[in-house]
Amino acid sequence: MSPKKQPVKVPRQPAFDVEAYLKAEGPQQTVAKYRRGQVVFTQGDAGHDVRYLQKGAVKLSVLSRMGKEAVVAMLVPGDFFGEGVLAGQPIRIGTATAMSPSSVLTIEKAALVRLLHEQPTFADRFLSFMLQRNIRIEADLVDQLFNSSEKRLARTLLLLARYGDDSPTRTMPKISQETLAEMIGATRSRVNFFMNKFRKLGLIEYNGGLKVNPSLLTIVLHD
Repeated sequence: MSPKKQPVKVPRQPAFDVEAYLKAEGPQQTVAKYRRGQVVFTQGDAGHDVRYLQKGAVKLSVLSRMGKEAVVAMLVPGDFFGEGVLAGQPIRIGTATAMSPSSVLTIEKAALVRLLHEQPTFADRFLSFMLQRNIRIEADLVDQLFNSSEKRLARTLLLLARYGDDSPTRTMPKISQETLAEMIGATRSRVNFFMNKFRKLGLIEYNGGLKVNPSLLTIVLHD
C-alpha cells in the first residue's frame, strides 16, 4: 500500500509594503499631517500629484452646482487618491477631507509615472490597488443607497479596521462617534446606540482602544 501523499505547502508571500517601496525608490515626495475636518485638497484645485494615505481616514466628496454634497468614498490607510492626474485630469473633481488625524504622502506625478513605467512590480500593485478601490467605491455607493444605518456603521468599522488582514482582531484608528456619524450619514445618537449594541453582542471591544471582531460581518450580511 503506497503511502498517502501529503499536501504541498506553498509558502505565503509577504504583504507588499508599498510605502517602503516608494521610499526605497526615492520619488519626489512629502508627508503632511491633517487635523480632523481639515481639507487635503478641494474640488476645482489644480492637480499635480497623487496622494497616499499613511494613517487616519479621508472622505472623498463631490459638491453639485446647487451646493449639495455627495460622499463618493471613504479612504483607509494604504489607499491612493487624486490619481486622476495620471489620466490627464487637470483639476480635482472632488474634495478630500480628513475625518480623523491623518498622515498623507504626496508623490509628484512625474515621479509616479516614472515608477509605473520602470518598475513592473510596482505597476502591478498600483493597478491592483486602483481596481480594488474602484470596487469598494461602487460598494460604498450601494451601501449609502440601500443599506440601513446599522449596516453602514458595521461596514465602515470593518473597513477602518482593515477587515481581511491576517490578524483575527483589528484595532481601529482613533475616531470619534461624531466622525462615524458623518461617515455613514446618521446622527451621533444612532451611532452610540449601535456601538453599544455591537459591544453587548461581543462584536467590538473597548480595551485601550476600539477593537473590531470579524464576527461584525454578520451584521452586514444579515437581511
